[in-house]
Amino acid sequence: MECQECGLRAAKLQVTAIIDGQMRTLELCSECAAKRGAAGMPPVPLADFLAQLGPESAGSGGSGDPCPFCGITEHEFRQTGRLGCSQCYAHFEPQLRGLLRRLHGSPQHVGKLYMSAGSEAGDRVARLSAMRRRLTRAVETEDFELAAELRDRIREAENAE
Repeated sequence: MECQECGLRAAKLQVTAIIDGQMRTLELCSECAAKRGAAGMPPVPLADFLAQLGPESAGSGGSGDPCPFCGITEHEFRQTGRLGCSQCYAHFEPQLRGLLRRLHGSPQHVGKLYMSAGSEAGDRVARLSAMRRRLTRAVETEDFELAAELRDRIREAENAE
C-alpha cells in the first residue's frame, strides 16, 4: 500500500489521528510519519515485553508444566504473549500474578470501565478507590486500627455489589 499522505513511497506505519473531529487511520511512509511526529516509536508487542521481564521460571514460581487442558507452555506464552485457553489463567496464575504486579502495581487487574458523570457505579468505584488509598497510607504509617476499620468497610462495600 502506498503512503496516503504523499503517495510516493510505500506505507510503513499506521497512524490513528483525529482529523476534523473524525478519527481516521492513515497508512504513512516513514518520512511522512516523521513529519507528524509518529516515527521513531516502534510498537512493543506483548511477547517482546514478556521476554524483557527475564528468563522464564526464574523466580516466577512457574512449574514448567504445560497447561493440562490445551498444552501451552510458559515458554510459548512468553513467545506469543497469548494464553491458549481459559484454563491457562488458573494454571499459570503464579506467573500472571507476578506479571500483573509488575505491569499494574497490583496483582489484580481491574481494567478500564467507562462511567457517565454522576453514575452510581462511578461513585461507588471512586469511594472504594479512595478507601483503598487511605488503607495503604494507614498501613504505611502503622495506624493498624484505622487500617482494620478501612479493610472491613472495603469488604462490606465490595460484598454489597
